[in-house]
Amino acid sequence: MTINKRRRTSIVQAGIGTDKAHKAVMPPIYLTSTFEIDGLGKKAPYEYSRTRNPTRDELANAVTALEGGIGTCVTSSGMAALTLIIHLLNPDDLLIAPYDCYGRSYRMLCALSEKGHFKLEFIDQYDAAAVKEAFTKKPKMVLIESPSNPVMRIADIASIAAQAKECGAITVCDNTFLSPMLQQPLSLGADISYHSTTKFLNGHTDIVGGCVTTSREDILTDLEFWANSLGLIGAPFDSYMTLRGMRTLELRVHRAQENAEQIATMLDQHKNVRAVYYPGLKSHPGHEIAAKQQDGFGAMISFEIDAPAEKAAAFIDALELFRLAQSLGGTESLINHPASMTHVSMGAEARAKAGVTDQLFRLSIGVEHIEDLLADLEHALAQVA
Repeated sequence: MTINKRRRTSIVQAGIGTDKAHKAVMPPIYLTSTFEIDGLGKKAPYEYSRTRNPTRDELANAVTALEGGIGTCVTSSGMAALTLIIHLLNPDDLLIAPYDCYGRSYRMLCALSEKGHFKLEFIDQYDAAAVKEAFTKKPKMVLIESPSNPVMRIADIASIAAQAKECGAITVCDNTFLSPMLQQPLSLGADISYHSTTKFLNGHTDIVGGCVTTSREDILTDLEFWANSLGLIGAPFDSYMTLRGMRTLELRVHRAQENAEQIATMLDQHKNVRAVYYPGLKSHPGHEIAAKQQDGFGAMISFEIDAPAEKAAAFIDALELFRLAQSLGGTESLINHPASMTHVSMGAEARAKAGVTDQLFRLSIGVEHIEDLLADLEHALAQVA
C-alpha cells in the first residue's frame, strides 16, 4: 500500500530513512564543498556543493512536497530567493509589483530597475480595476505578497494568476507570512512560490535562508541555472537546521495562530489602539478573500497605537516578553517598528502611501502562553494613554 501523505506527515517524514550508508533514521549533514569523481568523463549526482548538495536536496524535496510543486531551489536568504526569481527577466520585460511590499524588496526592485535590468511598475493589487489595467501593459511577471508586509492587505491570488496566464506572465507569490501550512499559491494558479526560510519554515530564529518553488519545468531549469551561476545557494548546515525546524511547522504555526487570534481581538477592542490589521478579523477588508484562499489567518498582526508618535518609545520600553527585533516566524514573540526598521529603506513618501506610519507596529506572535502575551501588551498599551 502507498499512503498518500498529508502535509503534516510529509514534513515530519521528510528525509527519514534515506541514509544508505549507515541507515541513520535522520538524514546526515554533508559539510563538504566537493565530491570524489570515479574517473575521467564519468558523471555523478554530486560533484560540487554549489551545484548540488545532498543536505540541501533533502530540504528542497521537503519544501517541494509541502508547496505542491515540481522542484525547489534553496537559497542563502529570502532576498537571494527574490534575486534568483528576477533573473528570469530581460531588460525590456515589465514586472508589476505591489506598492506596499516588503521594504527591502521594494528598494532592491527599484535599484535594479534603475540600472536597466527590467521595467518596473508598482500597482494597487487590491483594486480589481488597477490590476486589470496593469495587465493591458503585457507584463512578463507579476509579484504578489499576500498578506502584505506589514499592513496585512490581501490580494486575490487566483484572480491575478488567471489574468497573468491570459497574457503569458509569470505569477510569483511571496508565501513567507503564512507558510505552506496555511496557503498554497501554486494550487491557486501561481507559477512560483517563495519564502524567507529564516521565518516560519525554520521557526527558531537561528539561520538565514530562502527557497523558490515552481510548478513549471521550464522555469525550474532557468532557476537552477541562475542559482548555480550566481552562487545564491543555501549552505548545507543552514539547510539541515531548516529541515529540522520544519518538522514542527504544523504544530508551531497553529499554536501561534491560536494566540494571534486572541491578541487581535484584544487589540481591536483596546481604547489605546487606533487600528488593527489582521485578516482574521471580520472587519478586515480582505477577510472574505483570505478565508477563501487561506487555510488560516496566520500569526502576524499589525496595529497602530492611538497616541502621538513620540509615545512609541514608551510603549516599546514597557514590553517584557515581546522583543524589539527584525524578522518574524520564530517560536518567540517579536515586535517590529516598520517605519524605522524593515521599511525605512522605502523612503518617507512610499511608506506613507503604503500606510506605514510612525505609530504602526508589527507583531510576530510566538507559542508562549497566551495569558502572558496578553498581559505584556496590556501593560505596555497602558503607557501610551
